[in-house]
Amino acid sequence: MIRLRCNSESGASTVETVLACTILMTLVIGIAQIAQGLYAYHYIAEAARMGTRYAIVRGSSCSSFASACPAAASDVQSYVKGLDFPGISVSDMTVTATWPTTGSACTPSSSPCNNPGNLVKVRVQYQLPLSIPYVTNVNLNMNNTSQMVISQ
Repeated sequence: MIRLRCNSESGASTVETVLACTILMTLVIGIAQIAQGLYAYHYIAEAARMGTRYAIVRGSSCSSFASACPAAASDVQSYVKGLDFPGISVSDMTVTATWPTTGSACTPSSSPCNNPGNLVKVRVQYQLPLSIPYVTNVNLNMNNTSQMVISQ
């Protein structure tokens, strides 16, 4: 007859391993999500700068480009969304380009005021979906703004 001991510790190490692996994997995935968030923030900052650079060389006196000369807000939005950084979903991105409505170098009939010497501002907003185990799925809202003086 086989006798089972009630105070046996067989299987205890398996339970400890499962608990430790669960915590470790949650931590590793969380760190990966934070790294993805930092990458996305760097991307939207760079995208805002690149969109602004695109707009400053395509002002009202632009003549060196075959298309988008002068640039409209939709042209800047298409350009920024077309940058296509890996891992970034353009469907979760909003790009807004604005020019001043009045200014010393702006004629009253000009709307938007995209004359050289005026500012153009590009704002990029992005919603990063975070998926960390055992935590409710949330979107991390990020935004960045860049502005420069129109050169041509």
